[in-house]
Amino acid sequence: MTGRIVRSVTAERTAELLGSREGRKHLSQHGWTQGMPVVMAGAQELLDDVMGLVSVHGRAALIAMIDPRSDDLQFLHVSAPSPVLEIVTPAAARTRIASLFAAAQDEGMQTFRVKYWQHSAVAHLIPACHRSAEEDRLSYRPKLSS
Repeated sequence: MTGRIVRSVTAERTAELLGSREGRKHLSQHGWTQGMPVVMAGAQELLDDVMGLVSVHGRAALIAMIDPRSDDLQFLHVSAPSPVLEIVTPAAARTRIASLFAAAQDEGMQTFRVKYWQHSAVAHLIPACHRSAEEDRLSYRPKLSS
């Protein structure tokens, strides 16, 4: 297996979605732009760790995660921390990224902060992308596994 790159299921499904016209259109309707960083995360990863990866990019990013209950590929659009936002209390040290996904789903938009950010950021959940039967019929690509 020399020369092979190990990729997570989340990365594979994200690449599949971004490789489709329908997927790019769907994500762009919810804030994604060409070249925007996408951070892969597992549901049990610590929020602080995932946001550390987001911080490296210094701008808005998407976080991709597979929902362990539904097996849906989910995306969270996260803004860069901003001084114009209300400064909220940092999330608890052991908070998991799945908790931010759940809060964004329940609230629509979620203002949050992690311990090493001076300013808060905003996250919103992007609805799951499900292709219609007509899109499946017309597409040469296999059905998206989102």
